[in-house]
Amino acid sequence: MPLVVWMKLLRLLLAADVRSFDQGTPVPIRPSLKEHTVQTTAQRGWDKLKNGELLKAPEVAGFNVLVTPDKNIRYQQNLTVRTIALVVLGNPQWPILRLHVERVVTAVNAARPGSYTEVEIPEQ
Repeated sequence: MPLVVWMKLLRLLLAADVRSFDQGTPVPIRPSLKEHTVQTTAQRGWDKLKNGELLKAPEVAGFNVLVTPDKNIRYQQNLTVRTIALVVLGNPQWPILRLHVERVVTAVNAARPGSYTEVEIPEQ
Protein backbone atom coordinates (compact mmCIF):
# COMPACT_ATOMS: atom_id res chain seq x y z
CA MET A 1 0.00 0.00 0.00
CA PRO A 2 1.50 3.41 -0.88
CA LEU A 3 2.42 5.66 2.00
CA VAL A 4 2.79 9.44 2.17
CA VAL A 5 6.19 10.50 3.40
CA TRP A 6 6.70 13.85 5.11
CA MET A 7 9.92 15.89 5.32
CA LYS A 8 10.91 19.08 7.12
CA LEU A 9 14.04 19.68 5.18
CA LEU A 10 14.60 16.05 6.05
CA ARG A 11 11.18 14.95 7.29
CA LEU A 12 9.10 12.49 5.37
CA LEU A 13 5.46 11.37 5.60
CA LEU A 14 3.99 8.30 3.99
CA ALA A 15 0.29 8.19 2.98
CA ALA A 16 -2.39 5.56 2.57
CA ASP A 17 -0.83 3.53 5.33
CA VAL A 18 0.60 6.93 6.16
CA ARG A 19 4.15 7.33 7.58
CA SER A 20 6.19 10.45 8.46
CA PHE A 21 9.82 11.67 8.83
CA ASP A 22 11.07 14.37 11.19
CA GLN A 23 13.69 17.11 10.79
CA GLY A 24 17.14 15.65 10.62
CA THR A 25 16.05 12.62 8.60
CA PRO A 26 18.40 12.56 5.58
CA VAL A 27 16.76 13.46 2.27
CA PRO A 28 18.79 10.86 0.31
CA ILE A 29 16.72 8.13 2.00
CA ARG A 30 13.72 9.28 -0.02
CA PRO A 31 14.35 7.07 -3.10
CA SER A 32 14.49 4.01 -0.84
CA LEU A 33 10.84 4.63 -0.01
CA LYS A 34 9.76 4.46 -3.64
CA GLU A 35 6.54 2.61 -2.72
CA HIS A 36 5.47 5.71 -0.85
CA THR A 37 4.42 9.21 -1.83
CA VAL A 38 6.89 11.74 -0.41
CA GLN A 39 6.23 15.37 0.59
CA THR A 40 8.25 17.84 2.63
CA THR A 41 6.93 19.42 5.80
CA ALA A 42 7.63 22.75 4.17
CA GLN A 43 5.28 21.75 1.34
CA ARG A 44 2.64 21.00 3.97
CA GLY A 45 3.38 24.25 5.83
CA TRP A 46 4.58 22.32 8.90
CA ASP A 47 8.23 23.34 8.82
CA LYS A 48 7.86 25.67 11.84
CA LEU A 49 5.88 23.26 14.04
CA LYS A 50 7.40 21.93 17.24
CA ASN A 51 6.69 19.36 19.92
CA GLY A 52 3.11 18.09 20.14
CA GLU A 53 1.93 20.16 17.18
CA LEU A 54 4.50 18.38 15.03
CA LEU A 55 2.83 15.09 15.90
CA LYS A 56 -0.73 16.41 15.76
CA ALA A 57 -0.60 18.01 12.29
CA PRO A 58 0.31 14.83 10.40
CA GLU A 59 -2.21 12.82 12.46
CA VAL A 60 -5.00 15.24 11.56
CA ALA A 61 -3.89 15.15 7.91
CA GLY A 62 -4.13 11.36 7.90
CA PHE A 63 -0.46 10.47 8.23
CA ASN A 64 0.32 7.64 10.61
CA VAL A 65 4.13 7.40 10.92
CA LEU A 66 6.79 9.93 11.90
CA VAL A 67 10.43 9.03 11.20
CA THR A 68 12.73 11.09 13.39
CA PRO A 69 16.28 11.17 14.75
CA ASP A 70 14.88 12.59 18.04
CA LYS A 71 15.53 9.84 20.59
CA ASN A 72 14.07 12.02 23.35
CA ILE A 73 10.62 12.38 21.78
CA ARG A 74 9.18 9.55 23.84
CA TYR A 75 10.20 11.39 27.01
CA GLN A 76 9.01 14.80 25.77
CA GLN A 77 5.56 13.76 24.53
CA ASN A 78 2.71 11.65 25.85
CA LEU A 79 2.73 9.05 23.10
CA THR A 80 -0.10 7.00 24.61
CA VAL A 81 -2.63 9.48 23.21
CA ARG A 82 -1.10 9.43 19.72
CA THR A 83 -2.26 7.40 16.76
CA ILE A 84 0.83 8.25 14.71
CA ALA A 85 3.60 5.63 14.83
CA LEU A 86 7.16 6.75 15.52
CA VAL A 87 10.27 5.32 13.89
CA VAL A 88 13.39 6.73 15.56
CA LEU A 89 16.73 6.64 13.74
CA GLY A 90 19.65 5.47 15.85
CA ASN A 91 22.04 7.54 13.72
CA PRO A 92 20.80 10.06 11.13
CA GLN A 93 24.25 10.76 9.64
CA TRP A 94 23.84 9.89 5.95
CA PRO A 95 27.35 8.41 5.37
CA ILE A 96 26.54 5.81 8.04
CA LEU A 97 22.78 5.54 7.59
CA ARG A 98 23.06 4.89 3.85
CA LEU A 99 24.71 1.56 4.64
CA HIS A 100 21.66 0.52 6.67
CA VAL A 101 18.74 2.08 4.77
CA GLU A 102 17.02 -1.32 4.55
CA ARG A 103 16.59 -1.26 8.34
CA VAL A 104 14.72 2.04 8.14
CA VAL A 105 12.59 0.89 5.21
CA THR A 106 11.70 -2.31 7.09
CA ALA A 107 10.76 -0.34 10.21
CA VAL A 108 8.67 2.15 8.23
CA ASN A 109 6.86 -0.63 6.38
CA ALA A 110 6.19 -2.50 9.64
CA ALA A 111 5.04 0.56 11.63
CA ARG A 112 1.49 0.46 12.94
CA PRO A 113 -0.57 3.35 14.30
CA GLY A 114 0.61 4.26 17.79
CA SER A 115 3.75 2.09 17.69
CA TYR A 116 7.27 3.22 18.68
CA THR A 117 10.35 1.68 17.05
CA GLU A 118 14.02 2.58 17.42
CA VAL A 119 16.13 1.58 14.42
CA GLU A 120 19.64 0.64 15.50
CA ILE A 121 22.28 1.97 13.13
CA PRO A 122 25.82 0.69 13.81
CA GLU A 123 28.51 3.35 13.96
CA GLN A 124 30.53 1.63 11.23
